[in-house]
Amino acid sequence: MGFAAWGAAEEVARRHVGGMEPRWSHVRTVGRRAEAACQLLALPEDVGSAAWLHDVGYGRAIMDTGFHALDGARYLRRCGTSELVVSLVAHHSGAAIEADERGLSRELSEFAAPPEDLLDVLVWADMTSGPDGELVSIDERFAEIFARYERDDAVFRAVERAMPGLRQASERASRRVALADVRRMSVL
Repeated sequence: MGFAAWGAAEEVARRHVGGMEPRWSHVRTVGRRAEAACQLLALPEDVGSAAWLHDVGYGRAIMDTGFHALDGARYLRRCGTSELVVSLVAHHSGAAIEADERGLSRELSEFAAPPEDLLDVLVWADMTSGPDGELVSIDERFAEIFARYERDDAVFRAVERAMPGLRQASERASRRVALADVRRMSVL
């Protein structure tokens, strides 16, 4: 399931953010974690592809508004990427709140919200992967983001507002992954 699509998504991500460290290390970890969750939970391969592509909007050739979720989703749509991947990228990790902070809610509304259970897996993979690709708790990830941005930055304010929802999404996905892993292990 998904290896060809995931390889193509990885290559697009590498082309646009591959030279941007530590972002590329983070993207690789998010992509690999989502791939594993897709296999474990029998999720659509688009979830793994979206994980590889979630930060593609940071690429210099793609950046337009400066809001990576929106810029990445617009780019992927122009490339003919599946609407599920596009919507997952557009709405990942509190993007609706960041869009509000940036005055870009109307623009983000171009993209339908993806199914919550699929978005949860992307949020979990993103919010438990540190900037250098290390696995972190969600609280460590929040602390790292707050250390990186000033309090008056849109990202800081958005993450602060989004924390409860991000925590809930990550916990839902984490429980699903853990339960599936336990069930798989009991079969072996």
